[in-house]
Amino acid sequence: MRKIETRSLAALAMVLAALVGISSCATNPVSGYPQLMLLSEEDERALGGKTDKQVVGQYGIYDNPPLTAYVGDVCMQMGRLSHRPGLSYEFRILDTPVVNAFAVPGGYVYFTRGIVAALSSEAEMAGIMGHELGHITARHSAEQYSRAQLAQVGLGLGMMLGGPIGRSLGGLAELGVGMLFLSFSRENEREADRLGVEYSSRAGYDAGEMARFFETLERMQPKADNSGLPSWFSTHPSPDDREEAVRRDAAAWQRRLNLSRLKVARNAYLKRIDGLIYGENPREGFVEANVFYHPDLRFRFPVPKGWKIQNTRTLVRMVSENKEAAILFNLSRETSPEQAAGTFVEKSKVTVLESDPKIVGGLPAYAVTSGIRTRQGGIQILSYFILYEGRVYEFHGLSSPDKFADYLPSFKKTMARFRPLTDPKRLNVKPDRIRIRSAGVTGSLEAALRKQGIKGKGLEKAAILNGMHLDDPVRPDTLIKVVEKGR
Repeated sequence: MRKIETRSLAALAMVLAALVGISSCATNPVSGYPQLMLLSEEDERALGGKTDKQVVGQYGIYDNPPLTAYVGDVCMQMGRLSHRPGLSYEFRILDTPVVNAFAVPGGYVYFTRGIVAALSSEAEMAGIMGHELGHITARHSAEQYSRAQLAQVGLGLGMMLGGPIGRSLGGLAELGVGMLFLSFSRENEREADRLGVEYSSRAGYDAGEMARFFETLERMQPKADNSGLPSWFSTHPSPDDREEAVRRDAAAWQRRLNLSRLKVARNAYLKRIDGLIYGENPREGFVEANVFYHPDLRFRFPVPKGWKIQNTRTLVRMVSENKEAAILFNLSRETSPEQAAGTFVEKSKVTVLESDPKIVGGLPAYAVTSGIRTRQGGIQILSYFILYEGRVYEFHGLSSPDKFADYLPSFKKTMARFRPLTDPKRLNVKPDRIRIRSAGVTGSLEAALRKQGIKGKGLEKAAILNGMHLDDPVRPDTLIKVVEKGR
């Protein structure tokens, strides 16, 4: 036994030494210094492609090809001016209101429609684009992934060592692809800021406008939305003296490149985002008076009072106040309730306690009560599979066996009251949209906003959305953003 253990440890040590040897040969494309890196450029592209499918599947693409092409062209232009001009950059606008932008290895760059709405000029957009390209060119995410790969080797070593050390190493290896969304270090953020300034300056933009947008973000304090995507500050910690550092760097690059006519292109940008959906899109599901409505798919069901709901493109998750129970709702790939039930039982490896066909709101359905043992004891599940308009929808109510009876009425109320949506008022809801208007006055932004019918607390919110202050001067032809209410 001791010989086997010794050989295994020696093999792991050799693998670890090989990995460290590989990383010592990698050179950072930006700094030129050695960098911890286990991914080749081909590996980066493969990882980026895999992650891209997950990102698009979960958050969806905002359907506005002209806007995507407009921002994407800036991405391609700046990519060619970067430290890695040979990468094939790809750009997406994600259909989520959270304010964020991020990039993954291999050249994939994402803006949310929330950040597209918050930006107020092409120069601001170029600065943020350059920042995200900087994370790619400096290989920040790829470096994070490489560290996780080394942790995988540590996991094997830790399993042999056992005890607290082994468990600690094992925890690092569970990050997987999800670690790409972890917060960067402040050093990474500062480097990305510098690169954002450099790339946008080389493209002829006033890179100092990026500092203006960072100030807007600070005033806005964006948070995660109900799709679960984190906000800018969750993934981009703010370095000290960020705005002043960006302005200093911008001035230095303007002198270095002898730039005299700097592009801001505020009006050009604002005209491009006229009509952009703003905030949550009720067409994709909304809650009103403890009922979840989905106008596009034409159904509704009640939500237990006080439960927290998270609505993504692939799953609706409802969690009780004390987190003792949850209801999951999603679309099945099967074509009948019976097939969907069978697939669930087979793949989940649950023990069926009871099953029978049902009629739910006049729709064919199938119900299964099941259980599964876990390390913590077990979970009991009530599942409904309902056929509606050619699709099978799944509900799964989960709790521990000792709490299952307490939550069973809530599970049944939500599942058995699934109904077709026929109310025209809910079927025809419309999202809020960004509209671009001329100020129409000579004076302050506040006067222009009041002319648009905005008052009270809405004035400050509108000023932030425009990246301005209420006492900023405007002319009659100054373009401003206002929110046109939908439902």
